[in-house]
Amino acid sequence: MPELDDPRLLRPSGDPAAMQVTAGVSAIRCEPAPDAEMVTQALHGEVVDVFEECGAFGRVQLRRDRYVGWALMEALSAPLLASTHRISALRTYVHSEPTLKSAPRFLVTLGAEMVAEGEDGDWVRCARAGWVHKTHLEDLTSMSDDPAAIAERYLGTPYLWGGRESLGLDCTGLTVAAYGACGVLLPRDSDMQFAWTGTSIEQWTTPGTLRRNDLVFWKGHVGIMLDAERIIHANAHHMAVASEPLAGAIDRISAYYAEPIGARRIDLEKARQLAPGWMSR
Repeated sequence: MPELDDPRLLRPSGDPAAMQVTAGVSAIRCEPAPDAEMVTQALHGEVVDVFEECGAFGRVQLRRDRYVGWALMEALSAPLLASTHRISALRTYVHSEPTLKSAPRFLVTLGAEMVAEGEDGDWVRCARAGWVHKTHLEDLTSMSDDPAAIAERYLGTPYLWGGRESLGLDCTGLTVAAYGACGVLLPRDSDMQFAWTGTSIEQWTTPGTLRRNDLVFWKGHVGIMLDAERIIHANAHHMAVASEPLAGAIDRISAYYAEPIGARRIDLEKARQLAPGWMSR
């Protein structure tokens, strides 16, 4: 059950103004400063509530997962527009005109939401953004059934603390993206994912027990099983998203940090029925 009084999720005081991310991605930082730690990111199209402003920054709470931090106000716009499509490519440019030779405005990443306003040939005009090639867009109802396959698309992506985009992400940024593409909302951090999602896998260390898409947790870390023996995870050893034998990952991480704390299995159909409602319970 989500603990919504967690300081990371605790709603700030005051009357918020609803705004939408219109940059390619918005860093969410722990303090209103450009060099402060990035605690997460909000993708294009995501909605945030702004509670106060401090210089160029606003204190926001993401509606997606309730995470709280500071975002540059220049990355946000109002009023809210209803998204119609989602980016299906790992990443793509938003162009200034409906032609591949036009100047790109910014990059958007897998899962970013767009508002289609019209078409010109193979290009779709997206509100407060620009032109996106239609092959890189999908309907909001489209969902994958294989989180591990989504995660594999990120192989080689650099590790970035707090990252959720295809140019850089952390371990939970990867699991959030992989399950999000399957219609499942995961909380932002690994301790929340371990406590609140799926069901515990008993005797998970027994050979052959784990399956594709199971999640294996350490304190402060998580990865997705590709099969009974291999894991994919964004990790600080490779400084990238990498796949490797689970046994090797356990030996290496245990040598300098800790043993795994458990494994969980998510039933996609059941989890889809909870998302996004579980965050409002």
